[in-house]
Amino acid sequence: MAEDKKTLEDLKEVTAEAVVAKATAAAPEEAVVVEGEENSAIVYVQKLDAQGRAYATGKRKDAVARVWIKPGKGKITVNGREEAIYFARPTLRMVIAQAFEVAGRVGQYDVVATVAGGGLSGQAGAVRHGVSKALTNFEPELRPAIKAAGFLTRDARVVERKKYGKAKARRSFQFSKR
Repeated sequence: MAEDKKTLEDLKEVTAEAVVAKATAAAPEEAVVVEGEENSAIVYVQKLDAQGRAYATGKRKDAVARVWIKPGKGKITVNGREEAIYFARPTLRMVIAQAFEVAGRVGQYDVVATVAGGGLSGQAGAVRHGVSKALTNFEPELRPAIKAAGFLTRDARVVERKKYGKAKARRSFQFSKR
């Protein structure tokens, strides 16, 4: 029974190698928590596929984006086309680049994304969400900066459905006295 309880000194002796070994043994989605004296340290694990890419799914409105990132020259491909061709408006390209700017990794990763559903604005938001999540999978130490910018939170705002007895979602038909 005394062996089961760990003292504060035992917790202090946890080395970085032990944390990494414990993190790699854990499930990929889990974070490993190491408790110390005052606060606990959370260690996130890098998640890569067999080709050395990080994958994530991004969502915005009705759009869903599947995003893969890998180290490269900063080339962004969306549905087999260049970013400048697919997202013709500069504001949409700026939305996608925001995650890299916050992380300080502009031009360091190649992005391949497939997007379906919604309009161009929703698709650009979905790609940004996917890129942000993929960046945290590739470099877990970037997570606090990206999370502080609000790019890891899925924007839940969607179009409200039309109700019966109404012209649109909330607009009533024009009132006629006679």
